Amino acid sequence: MTALQQPQHPVLEAVVAITASLDQVADANPSFMATDQKAATLIEIARAKAQLAELELRVMATVDDVAADSAARDVAAWLHHHTHQRPEALRADLRLAAALDRTYGRVAAAMRAGDCNLSQAEVIVAALDELPAGLDPEVKDRAEEALVGYATQFDPTRLRRLGRRILDLIAPEIAEAEEAKRLAAEEAHARKKTRLAMRRLGDGTTRISAVIPDAVADRLATNLEAFASPRRDDGTRTDTGEYLPYGRRLGRAFCQMLETLDPARLPIHGGDATTVIVTIDLDQLRTDAGIGQIVGGSPITAAEARRLACTANIIPAVLGGASEVLDLGRKERFFTAAQRRALLLRSATCEAEGCDIPGTWAEAHHWLAWAQGGQTDLENAALLCSHHHHRAHDAAYVHERLPNGDIRFARRR
Repeated sequence: MTALQQPQHPVLEAVVAITASLDQVADANPSFMATDQKAATLIEIARAKAQLAELELRVMATVDDVAADSAARDVAAWLHHHTHQRPEALRADLRLAAALDRTYGRVAAAMRAGDCNLSQAEVIVAALDELPAGLDPEVKDRAEEALVGYATQFDPTRLRRLGRRILDLIAPEIAEAEEAKRLAAEEAHARKKTRLAMRRLGDGTTRISAVIPDAVADRLATNLEAFASPRRDDGTRTDTGEYLPYGRRLGRAFCQMLETLDPARLPIHGGDATTVIVTIDLDQLRTDAGIGQIVGGSPITAAEARRLACTANIIPAVLGGASEVLDLGRKERFFTAAQRRALLLRSATCEAEGCDIPGTWAEAHHWLAWAQGGQTDLENAALLCSHHHHRAHDAAYVHERLPNGDIRFARRR
């Protein structure tokens, strides 16, 4: 009897029957199904996908001989060659197959019943693998049983959160001590992995990538979202009135946050308070096309230098011939806290026409630029949100004070 004439294994027969059944409905149009039939079909498909995924994993756990016959490195490599699936996904499936076959029978049984999908199984197995190595096997069994039960109620994201706290639910008497050990190990790992890289892209931007501890990331996100909140119409909308994508809002927020740092609260750097210094020739400063230079950094436009000079955290160094320092800005020349309070009494919001950004979020702007002899007094001050402060220093716009005190901006014609 040849191999083709041998009776087929029930597993192969079942899979062939499934594909044959699907072939029969290949031309069927779901559009003509009743609503309740569509709903029932989607649920049954989800259950069938879970059952087929478990069957595939069950077979994968036993097919070392298939890989060996063709000298493949493993079944993941063999499947990649024959089915063209992503190799990294296949390797993850192979690891999961081994875990279900050797250790986590309850998870496999739930998948066979259609009560646990592949993504949930991956999360449950990962959570169980992360339990302390010396844990009582009975406790680990209870954890598996509990998480499998939760799979009928929660998606993978919530299951992952439950998995991290599963000992609190099934063994609270040991959970606190184990959690303390886990957190200590995570924090040590985070300190070891923490890093930040900056790479100039050559197009006026720098890519910043960082790995930081979760707690620091939470703090950073909270600070950035204070600047990027959609409730602020301050630079968070496009020209058409739509909100900027979240990532772009956070990028702008990061820039704003750096501009608001108080140098007095930073460590001494270079023998003095941590301060950003911008150097610019006097003639350059007075022209729209001028260029300044951040000491130790990149060139910026004169307009940006004038905008930064309105804040108390940037020191402008104005140079004459032969780089002679004509004027080194001091913080006393900038608007004081008392002056800002007076500006808030004068205007509770940004003074740009139609802008309702709170004045507490706005910046004090020299109406006549200090480079042109403008004084740091209330008569020469305007309270502008970050968006309109940028426009005030943007050569593409003109602005004027209206009789009612509002400031009107218009694009240059």
